Amino acid sequence: MAALLPNVALAQQNDPSTGPDAGKALSLELNALKPSGNGCRASFVVRNGLGGDLEKAAFEIVLFGKTGMVERLLLLDFGKLVADKTKVREFDLKDFGCGEISRVLVNDVAACEGAPGVKEACAAGLALSTRSGVEFDL
Repeated sequence: MAALLPNVALAQQNDPSTGPDAGKALSLELNALKPSGNGCRASFVVRNGLGGDLEKAAFEIVLFGKTGMVERLLLLDFGKLVADKTKVREFDLKDFGCGEISRVLVNDVAACEGAPGVKEACAAGLALSTRSGVEFDL
């Protein structure tokens, strides 16, 4: 597994809870960054509120260091996400300390496979938050 990020409430600028598709969101929270073995373990909480199952969801994530420089580019696979269900996934970042991370960026939706219409809603309905103290954004 690969890992990442920490904890502070940061809502996405385009809040899907107020638009015409209110409640139709794929919520991704960077819940915690904790030291592990030889690196950092990132815990994410994801909730599929898109109205249909996702057979696969994966995101391209960029980690920025304390100086603002790009340190790592990762592909995090969240697997199958059942509709209206919350799931916790952890990813280990080997040889990378949690204190070295200043920002986490969702660079792209690498995979979003599911029922018709659900795939298109993945990126448009992505709502980010963090409880880690590390900036987490699009």
